[in-house]
Amino acid sequence: MFIARNVEKTVNELSKMFGAVLVTGARQVGKTTLLRKSIPDIRYITLDDPIMLQAAVEESGTFFKNAPPPVFVDEIQYAPQLFPHIKIWLDTEKKKGQFYLSGSQQFHLMKNVTESLAGRIGIVNLLGLSLRETNGDGFSEPFLPTGEYFNKRGRAVPAVSHDELWDIIHRGSMPELCVNPEFNRQMFYGAYVKTYIQRDVRDLTQVGDELKFMQFLTVAAANTGQLLNLSSLARDVGISAPTAERWLSILTASGLVYLLRPYYNNITKRAIKTPKLYFLDTGLAAYLTKWTTPDVLRNGAMAGAFFESFVISEIIKSYCNAGVLEPPLFFYRDKDMREIDLLIENGGALHPVEIKKHADPKASDIAAFAALDKISGIRRGAGGVVCMYDGVVALKGEDTVIPVSFI
Repeated sequence: MFIARNVEKTVNELSKMFGAVLVTGARQVGKTTLLRKSIPDIRYITLDDPIMLQAAVEESGTFFKNAPPPVFVDEIQYAPQLFPHIKIWLDTEKKKGQFYLSGSQQFHLMKNVTESLAGRIGIVNLLGLSLRETNGDGFSEPFLPTGEYFNKRGRAVPAVSHDELWDIIHRGSMPELCVNPEFNRQMFYGAYVKTYIQRDVRDLTQVGDELKFMQFLTVAAANTGQLLNLSSLARDVGISAPTAERWLSILTASGLVYLLRPYYNNITKRAIKTPKLYFLDTGLAAYLTKWTTPDVLRNGAMAGAFFESFVISEIIKSYCNAGVLEPPLFFYRDKDMREIDLLIENGGALHPVEIKKHADPKASDIAAFAALDKISGIRRGAGGVVCMYDGVVALKGEDTVIPVSFI
């Protein structure tokens, strides 16, 4: 079974604009499958093959003479020696869509890309399967809580029941798990974590204590949806704050964790300036924190945090799949504890979004939106409450009740 990826259109557009296209993202999110589907008729090389890797590292100058473009090079981060030769080839031939590259270890990869291929490469950040994709919904607009968006989205969006949604949140968004319901989730994530730590973390960042890093990964998962507190993370694991900061940067750059930036400017003196931490795959977070079934998770103390993490991840996917590398997403919290879960910046306006796991939204859910009206220089756009209600309906003014399936 193959699930079409909404980002395929973005890959095709970038291939007409740039000489090279790079797809980055966490392991197992479908980078190789995406590119092989998008460009089925060109040569495929994987640097997981030790012979190919040896040739790429030791004979980088002649590598593309033996494998001339157009070519797809998988796991390109293992051979950064190839980047200067890609640059030379592109500058000489000036052709579009000649190199297709993928890599899991963004923290190692991006430095080489920015140094060698600036202006010559289009970049896609691929996350796990979105709810749109698992429903076979090819809608590709980034989420925005406006009437125009909902008109484009249409009224025929498949509804998702409570049970189905919590099954999805618990199982996660890894394509292998989504297309193979018979796969044992526990075994899959166990192997995933082992591979991630052994290959990506240990090999490329010299993390000395794998057990401590595993503890750090687990503590980070237990803090999904919370304000980042590096001192607390470090204390819980028994490491220094600088080590915690370095390890968090690994999780962020390798596509497992997203830090949602706080919104503040020179006028918002009372705004909190600490980011919020979100695990991008709720299935992995549930595995690490030992929520064993969807029902246990739904009724547990972290249900709200997991629902919020899922919604934030889905919104991020809607932007990344549309080719937006830096989604214009923020949150707001001030020292009076007024909080807005998400702010989306668009056209000079801030669109506030509250995220609630219940199905009976009320006007009180959006009371904090008024905080934006008191900040000089800010224009508030339409907002809403993402929740488990089953239809798009007006809540108050321009603010709307938004079913999670409409993201």
